[in-house]
Amino acid sequence: MRDRWKRLGSLAAAMALVAVVATSAASAHPTGGTAAKAGTLNIMGFGTNGDDVAMSRYAIAARAVAPDTVAAPNGGFNDQAFLAALASGNAPDLVYMDRAKIGTYAAKGALMPLTSCIKSQKINTKQYWPAALDSVTYKKQVYGIPEFMSVRAIIADWPVLKANGVTLADLNTRHPAKLRAAATKMFEGSGGKVSRIGFDPKLPEFFPLWAKIYGVDILSANGLVPHLNDKRAVAALSYAVSLINAQGGYGPFLSFRNTWDFFGADNQVQKQQVGAWPMEDWYVNVLAGSSPGVQTLLVPTRDLHGRVVNYTSGSAWAIPKGAKNVADACKWAKTMTATSTWVAAAKNRITIRTAKGQKFTGLRTGNAVADKAIRKLYTKINPWFDQNVTVLQNLLQHSFSIPASPASAEFQTAWTNAVNRVLQGQQTPKQALDQAQAEAVAAIKAAK
Repeated sequence: MRDRWKRLGSLAAAMALVAVVATSAASAHPTGGTAAKAGTLNIMGFGTNGDDVAMSRYAIAARAVAPDTVAAPNGGFNDQAFLAALASGNAPDLVYMDRAKIGTYAAKGALMPLTSCIKSQKINTKQYWPAALDSVTYKKQVYGIPEFMSVRAIIADWPVLKANGVTLADLNTRHPAKLRAAATKMFEGSGGKVSRIGFDPKLPEFFPLWAKIYGVDILSANGLVPHLNDKRAVAALSYAVSLINAQGGYGPFLSFRNTWDFFGADNQVQKQQVGAWPMEDWYVNVLAGSSPGVQTLLVPTRDLHGRVVNYTSGSAWAIPKGAKNVADACKWAKTMTATSTWVAAAKNRITIRTAKGQKFTGLRTGNAVADKAIRKLYTKINPWFDQNVTVLQNLLQHSFSIPASPASAEFQTAWTNAVNRVLQGQQTPKQALDQAQAEAVAAIKAAK
């Protein structure tokens, strides 16, 4: 995850070139052998080496644009490669990128608004979850078609809770004092070494969620006004860091967490190395495959007033300025996120997993209609995973996301670095977030 923020930091520097790049892309002529061929849809950021859900949808979308062909080199979206392609006049026709980047590229003129695309392909934007659509909307125009919808909930390792007299109610984030007491009950460590984490607040990644729990959105709905040093954000960070300090301190805490076999059969749940922690929904699928015998229960995160909140994020399809095959790009984006495509992918996954003796834990997409249809395909696994899937599905309607901003990358870098400075003891939460606020304000002003 830290590498992700480093990549975002490099984007912040690169974006200084985008205004020039986007302008030149429309008039530049192709140079070299990488020019797009007629009848080819050129995609960046989504290759042919994805999982079964990706590739079954890929096949459906490829048929939708036939007889045109598809060129989709393997590898994720790369900011530098994208900027170079724009500058050379060889912009890809379609890009698959983190929704957090949409606002930055849209503000600099590197992406096309999708008004005509949505109209020509009759894309019903009402089918998408509001939080997903909000994150790709800049200045009231849609610049991306959202894909997956991440769901974050607290994963509770039931045997650890039970052995330490902790209940699910004790993990309710509405009651910070009770949660901290539960964390210390489940924590194990001595001599400067941690042997079990009672509760991991998942910092720095989940700071936006903690701020929301304490009642503040760290960025305004229009993506222009940061609220990083709001007193509620400061209180949220202070509390989340206090959880770590009460469990050995950041150094020992992190050192122990880094020993976890996160994706393996000897993961931290199987070995009872953690009591509870907030996590994205895909990890339920990991546990179902690597250690199907674990006993986990999910707890929704709630704000201090008791309202359920889900911090969501994901990727999106966007069309660059200078794209040569806009018609196919739009058709592809529509097909990849259509209800029928998602349902077909879910059915294919069920078939594959059944043949391997594995279980299907559902899909959570950016398409609310598709999610409802996929939920009907779910068959019971056991009481533990059944509860997990039910909680995840019910959380979708309570989602919020970080709004699209002209300085999305810089904004994320500012608050991530602030949280890390606090964790490392370099600044107090107030000092760190004051600095982050100033950095974010300056970045947004410069981007505008």
